[in-house]
Amino acid sequence: MRMQALALAAASGAALLAAGSLTPAASGGSLTPSAAPAAARNAHPGTVRLAPVAHTARLSHDGPSDGSGSAGIREGSVSAADLLAKVSSCSQISNGKYRTDEETSATVPVCGANGAVFWKADMDIDCDGQVTTACNEDTDPWFQDDTAFHTSGDKPLSAEKLPYVVVPSSSSIWNYSSAGIKGGGVVAVIYGGKVEYAVVGDTGPDKIIGEASYATAKALGIDPDPETGGAESGVTYILFKNSKASPIESHDAAVTAGDALAKQFLQNN
Repeated sequence: MRMQALALAAASGAALLAAGSLTPAASGGSLTPSAAPAAARNAHPGTVRLAPVAHTARLSHDGPSDGSGSAGIREGSVSAADLLAKVSSCSQISNGKYRTDEETSATVPVCGANGAVFWKADMDIDCDGQVTTACNEDTDPWFQDDTAFHTSGDKPLSAEKLPYVVVPSSSSIWNYSSAGIKGGGVVAVIYGGKVEYAVVGDTGPDKIIGEASYATAKALGIDPDPETGGAESGVTYILFKNSKASPIESHDAAVTAGDALAKQFLQNN
């Protein structure tokens, strides 16, 4: 996780579109097709489980790939403008506000909406996780070789390859897990008129907000350099409650799940 010097670190699957709708599962309101296997219907309570399906909509796209040949996936069908129109005002759910960096004042609240939470902040670059060409101790002064949440094979995530978002560690300001946000949860990140779907992949300082992986920044046209890159403002993060891309390391899963969840978000807000 990207932090100021000497700061301490704190802490599916595609959505199935069946006849244009998603059917709640038997346990905890999970979203699964009505004919899904029993294993999918018995997901953890409150979790939106998303079963894998093949992508069919592909564009010439230079965004990151999870290594499965998915670099050409279109990032959904919901526009940035439509999503931003639904988060133009804030109903604050956090007990206080967050800073975007150590030296700034606390100005960023966590806001609530039907089916999601969101905030508008900057983007610092998280290069933590697996050691790669772009993310290592030489390229990132704050590099750590682990992430709060792991792949399905119990390995740290790859910040260079996987779009993921960092959430503040739980504190008296806000507890992300109590709000229905969990590791692998699906996130729509919006910047410069673009939407990039990501997952909740790491946790950061408990008083700072506004951070995402190298891959997230690169896909949005933000300088991904962990030391000098990032965006100072203008980034919107919409985190869908009780969602979970599975496996967490599949960007395909996040894209298809995110598109379905974004459509629901537009309908419900």
